Amino acid sequence: MLGFYDYTVILTYLSLASSLIGMFCTFTGHMHLAIFCLALSGLFDTFDGKVARTKKNRTEDEKRFGIQIDSLCDVICFGVFPVVICYHTGMRSIPEMAILVFYCLAGLIRLAYFNVVEERRQDETTENRKYYQGLPITSIAVILPLIYLSSALLRQHFLITLTAAMLVTGILFIWNFRFRKPTNKELAALIFVVGVAVVYILIHYQWRGIFRWNWRSLTN
Repeated sequence: MLGFYDYTVILTYLSLASSLIGMFCTFTGHMHLAIFCLALSGLFDTFDGKVARTKKNRTEDEKRFGIQIDSLCDVICFGVFPVVICYHTGMRSIPEMAILVFYCLAGLIRLAYFNVVEERRQDETTENRKYYQGLPITSIAVILPLIYLSSALLRQHFLITLTAAMLVTGILFIWNFRFRKPTNKELAALIFVVGVAVVYILIHYQWRGIFRWNWRSLTN
């Protein structure tokens, strides 16, 4: 069989599966579950690199395969999937759809650039990366849940906030600035905050059924 099959890529595949399930949930109007799947994909992606590095005898082909498969999955999980969520949320005007196209393209460019730079970096050193160049594409798995959590407060400004967030996030994907990787404590705190937000969305909005509506109803 083609490919490499070991535990180092399991979390990457689970991230992809979670995003696909989230798309199914989006198409059927279960937005609360879609947001949960997005956050879950982000969680899997956070630890897939750490799991991969536990295998000390990886060949160069296995390392390169891991880089490629991670980025290919990220295009779907954090590029296409958020676009699907935002479109079904109500970003359907021509300017809004143009922003979604730009967001996805910016994410694709970032990931392709990362693949080139990361392969060269791994050829030169075995040290772990300390900084990101530009905003990591997985950050959308934090940004969207927090925006949706605040929807009740934003009300008529929700769609404007969502549109602005997607535009700014897309720009930051390809903006050349250094972004420090979070420490383990910072990462744990971030996961806790997002986890609380997602659990609240699942419980609160499931009871009220708000996520079954078109989000444009919030502006009425």
